[in-house]
Amino acid sequence: MNNDRTGKDLTKEAPRSPKTRVGGYAILGRTYDKCRALHWGDIGEYHFDCPLDNMLFGWKGVAGDDFKAEVERGASDEEMAKWLDGHGEKKTPEEVRAWSEQVTAANPHEDPEKRDWFVEQVKPYDLDPAKTTLFEWLDVDDEASYAMARSTTSL
Repeated sequence: MNNDRTGKDLTKEAPRSPKTRVGGYAILGRTYDKCRALHWGDIGEYHFDCPLDNMLFGWKGVAGDDFKAEVERGASDEEMAKWLDGHGEKKTPEEVRAWSEQVTAANPHEDPEKRDWFVEQVKPYDLDPAKTTLFEWLDVDDEASYAMARSTTSL
């Protein structure tokens, strides 16, 4: 592990897509990016240990504070995937793959408690809430947010 300044500056670029898998885990790369940015003070508008991160933490049975402590020690992507494999509830590679596929395909519109919220989130992007996954919306929202920031800084 190393403590050299690494990771994304989330005031300038988005974290990785939640679809990006690290060690087979969906969400892990994005969660890692946000945690590193929090550690270095450049998390911007993002939040670590948020409901999205807790989809992963809850499924594995680990605490966000424990994850954060390991990241703060300088763990790499690969080291964090191994850490996750060795902590919390033991999961087989097949369980990790199945869970990652399930969360990647999740659509909040299918959940009556989240439907109205999701309809409002996708509306600015003219996305069909019934056909848009949570991760697709997050990717579009990230791209639009940083495109807007780039256009205002280049004026």
